[in-house]
Amino acid sequence: MPEPPVTITSLRNPRIVALRKLDQRKHRERQGRFAVEGLQLLHMALDAGLCPLELFYCEALFTGDQAPALLARTLALGGEAMPVSSDVMHRLSERTDPQGLVATFALLQRPLETLTLSPDALLVVVDRLNDPGNLGTLIRTADAVGAAAVALVTPCVDAFDPRTVRATMGSVFHVPLFEVSELATFFAHVRSKGLRVVGADAHLGQPWDERPWPGGVALVLGNEAQGLSADLRVEIDAWASLPMVGQAESLNVAVAGGVLMYAWLRANWPR
Repeated sequence: MPEPPVTITSLRNPRIVALRKLDQRKHRERQGRFAVEGLQLLHMALDAGLCPLELFYCEALFTGDQAPALLARTLALGGEAMPVSSDVMHRLSERTDPQGLVATFALLQRPLETLTLSPDALLVVVDRLNDPGNLGTLIRTADAVGAAAVALVTPCVDAFDPRTVRATMGSVFHVPLFEVSELATFFAHVRSKGLRVVGADAHLGQPWDERPWPGGVALVLGNEAQGLSADLRVEIDAWASLPMVGQAESLNVAVAGGVLMYAWLRANWPR
């Protein structure tokens, strides 16, 4: 029988040093991976068919049977699992009560040429968002309504920032993500698939509960502070607005996006 792996007890261990750097976007991009903790997130990653590149675990911090089950699933998939001491796990974890598991996965962004769209699909396009919580919530909602993908117009907050990943509640493992820099080429491709490009604006277009939702739609949501950029506005085929009958000046982009996604779902349900 092979000898059990040696427990990592030092924060200076090269694997631990590399892992701790993944809280920075530049190191996620250099290493081509991101870190995930949380039993629900890890179960959803494995359920999506992903295998961790590495799984760091501390059995002394396991409670219940979920963490052992995740460790067993990772080993069964051929993933590399390394034991660490309780002190090391506490330094790796962002939780006050670590659950004893931290894993790394390859970055999930896909090449734009692999984006496939049916004529009745919903594509969510976000314009240079700054807040990881907003992006994560939009990805989670896109998953809930069955969107085909989420396209991130760059520069955009990182979809694999730990705060974004947590806000997705695991949907980051299910919704295809694409970065977009060449807008004209991208929207030409979208239209070639039969989708209409609908922009969200507080003052333009039809109210959210009217047309143009039936059929395929690319829903474009603006930046938290500036709204839709000028280079995106010229690509819009139709506008959708949300009524503002109180004193609020604007809606959070994740809230507005959620309402509009469900407006699309209502118009196309059942499909």
